[in-house]
Amino acid sequence: MTETATERVTSATGDWFKSLSYGQQPYLSAARLQADFFKAAMRYQIEALAFLRHRYEQDVKLVDDLLASVEHGDAFDVCTEFCQKAVSEYINEGEKVVKIGSGLASDAAKEVRKQTKAVNEDMAAKAVA
Repeated sequence: MTETATERVTSATGDWFKSLSYGQQPYLSAARLQADFFKAAMRYQIEALAFLRHRYEQDVKLVDDLLASVEHGDAFDVCTEFCQKAVSEYINEGEKVVKIGSGLASDAAKEVRKQTKAVNEDMAAKAVA
């Protein structure tokens, strides 16, 4: 039985589409991973901006407190208290950033595992079919 031209084209394009579908899942996974990285970067930026806003407000408060201090010893106490709070807040902020990073890394690893499993299952199902 001879194959018609239509059957040859359908057969060829079917193979082409089949091979295209093998490659589609990794690209979608990469796009999801890039979107997750973008969201993570934005979370870092939001956290950093909120912290900086707070620190700038504290800087303004320092100037106000220094202007309100009457004696030389008062100014020293104001500066000491400001520095102690600043160091404590920077340490706390560093801890927040590490927690965010750790959580994001864990989420990314879970997503990569999930996507790898999906790609493997997809390829195995198509290979059987």
